[in-house]
Amino acid sequence: MRGLWLLLVLVAAAKAERVFTGDQVIRVNVQSEEQIQLLQALETKEEWELDFWLHPVSIELPVDIRVPSSSLSAVRDYLHGHNIPFSVMISNLQERLDEEKAEMEKNRIRERGTRSFNFGAYHRLETIYNWMDTLVAQYPSLVTKEEIGKSYENRPMYVLKFSTGGNKRPAIWIDTGIHAREWVSQATGVWTANKIATDYGTDPSLTSLLNTMDIYMLLVANPDGYAYTHSNDRMWRKTRSRNPGSICRGVDPNRNWNAGFGGPGASKNPCSEAYHGPSAHSEIEVKNMVNLIQNHGNFKSFISVHAYSQLLMYPYGYSCNSVPHQRELDSVGRAAVQKLTSLYGTRYKVGSICKIIYQASGGSIDWSYDVGIKYSFAFELRDTGRYGFILPANQIIPTATETWLALKHIMEHVRDHPY
Repeated sequence: MRGLWLLLVLVAAAKAERVFTGDQVIRVNVQSEEQIQLLQALETKEEWELDFWLHPVSIELPVDIRVPSSSLSAVRDYLHGHNIPFSVMISNLQERLDEEKAEMEKNRIRERGTRSFNFGAYHRLETIYNWMDTLVAQYPSLVTKEEIGKSYENRPMYVLKFSTGGNKRPAIWIDTGIHAREWVSQATGVWTANKIATDYGTDPSLTSLLNTMDIYMLLVANPDGYAYTHSNDRMWRKTRSRNPGSICRGVDPNRNWNAGFGGPGASKNPCSEAYHGPSAHSEIEVKNMVNLIQNHGNFKSFISVHAYSQLLMYPYGYSCNSVPHQRELDSVGRAAVQKLTSLYGTRYKVGSICKIIYQASGGSIDWSYDVGIKYSFAFELRDTGRYGFILPANQIIPTATETWLALKHIMEHVRDHPY
């Protein structure tokens, strides 16, 4: 009997949602190379269980760290002891998460009453998948939902294909939510898919684009991780695959691509948030994307949407060398960001991953560029750190609306410059 009781306790513990009571997110505005090195040393202190939201890589970029309540005094002593000033961005992370959850529940009840989908709210995976069916039913001559494979935990992975006919026409790829906790990414993807469907036939530029090209959208590129952020751990980033020989699960799916795999900016430690996995394309989610893109063979643009930092980036991440098309990609990126800024004044930086954020190997847009997809870009959406990954739902539609102007500019350029 005691054994059964213990088993029930363990099952309940496994299903319990992780809490972050008293955890703080602190920010360091780095002032010297010495401070960067001291903060990088902090990253190696595994016993403190720090979660770096923005890593120490450059004196031009802030460093954001989620510090568990149990490590707060040790981290403060370390920073004070080395004369590193910091500020508190989020004083109690659990309070923010409780507010977010209450808002989601309110929206769920409201939606049940009105039977309408709220694009200004965060949704669970099954709600997004059900909404995809609604969109296909509303626009059957434009939109199809295609399963590209299953995830590690056997969830289907769906792309929405926007097409006015023809097979394997020139195409644009857009994925959102490859990192599970970046919820504004998936929410922006849903809004954008709806925008494409509703504007076709009324927006002349988009209509012209879809009359000659297809758009593929993978709204939840990491379905297991995303489901887990709703059920167990809001701060989960990786996939949910098991790592033999380690108690830590998951691989960073944006360090798992065959582009400088295993190089700088990725970790060989399975417990790291940036763990690259045992081999390139080891993650079935990444493999599913790779297979679709390679089997199709006619993608002209590859766009991956992340959060946060307000950046528009192009290759490379695994190398700090300029790519052959650097001048054109930079020009397209700057013009796209100008469009984005024109709506609400939101400021973005533009540049190669390595030069404006940090060196990172195994990234998706480096892989897409290296296999011949010239117009490869990655967005880091709002904000610059006040809320970080917990962006309030009332910012979803403003974020998506301004991002659409940049996306549209990139897509128009791709349409007008086929190669």
